[in-house]
Amino acid sequence: MVTIDKIYEARKALEGVARVTPLTQAPKIGETCYIKAENLQLTGAFKIRGAYNKMRQLTKEEAAKGVVACSAGNHAQGIALTATMLGIKSVICMPAGAPLAKVENTKNYGAEVVLVPGIYDDAAAEAQRLHDEKGYTFAHPFNDEAVIAGQGTIALEILDQLPDVEQIVVPIGGGGLISGVAIAAKTLKPEVKVIGVQAATVPSMKVSVEKGAITTVPDGATIADGIHVLTPGTLTYEAVSKYVDEVVTVSEDEIAAAILSLLEAQKTVAEGAGATTVAAYMFKKIDTKLKTVCVVSGGNVDVTTLSRIITRGLTKTGRILEINTKIEDKPGSLIKLLQVVSETGANVLSVSHEREDKDSDVSACVVRMVVETRNADHVNDIYKKMKKSGYSILEK
Repeated sequence: MVTIDKIYEARKALEGVARVTPLTQAPKIGETCYIKAENLQLTGAFKIRGAYNKMRQLTKEEAAKGVVACSAGNHAQGIALTATMLGIKSVICMPAGAPLAKVENTKNYGAEVVLVPGIYDDAAAEAQRLHDEKGYTFAHPFNDEAVIAGQGTIALEILDQLPDVEQIVVPIGGGGLISGVAIAAKTLKPEVKVIGVQAATVPSMKVSVEKGAITTVPDGATIADGIHVLTPGTLTYEAVSKYVDEVVTVSEDEIAAAILSLLEAQKTVAEGAGATTVAAYMFKKIDTKLKTVCVVSGGNVDVTTLSRIITRGLTKTGRILEINTKIEDKPGSLIKLLQVVSETGANVLSVSHEREDKDSDVSACVVRMVVETRNADHVNDIYKKMKKSGYSILEK
């Protein structure tokens, strides 16, 4: 198991390599909420900490042969950059569906990228094959003591920056980040709570802890690609079981809402994995009465999907509403409906109506509207106004 001494050694080694990232209060998200902005780290994520700590400890023979790693993107960039800094060849196996920005950045940092059909676990299998065949050193993204110790330096910074912190919330994929953070935090301040957050579609560590054994969960889609891991590591499972107080999950809509909130309230860009901690805070999955640090682990969001994520976040928080209803199929009916909606203060973004629809009868047509709203209370006001005016709300 990683010790606090190893984490202090890693911090010393990372001086001048990794940034000490800011920790700031986020009152618009919550009075007790603080953000540890690892999205502002070099390469846009915390991974350089563990990657460099691993790479610096390679023997001359290992360095001469090169390294191979598997990653959905952030570990890839960390290994690629540190390998280039140290003059070591790096080969990175990435899922073929990894965000394009992460793939291109990894190449730009000097790595040879191998795109593998499937998900992270398939990339891991290919990296293991190359390790066996070529003799590369395998730089595991989370199940490695040097990597875990490097990630643990985040907890040292948090305790320096906010000594009276009561709760630290950390994303969990394979578990390297939370293992290092939990070991350091619990060793130095045993009373601090450490909470892990996973995407509800792939809750591998949560299920493993609940079952008392490492468990592989079925694959599921998530916008939190950085924590899309189906099987925890042996070292990380042990650390989480021993040091972490609880593992919670957040939905895709909740993650999208957190990304939107960080953009608006903190003026900062977070990827899905990094925003999970804020989602857990916003949607009361944790005790928000405690002084809480949410580790925003990365900001490498794919801009081609960002607009869809924002739209999803707006919908989740009651800022965009899709309404399906019926009106009489005669002149003036549509304008009457629009008048009712406009009187609530909603802004109509788009409207369409169909005469021939499975939901409509001979004398009616179905209207579909997308409107801009203020919040969930405003949405309820619109529904009440429409029902009072005789309009039914259809299922989407």
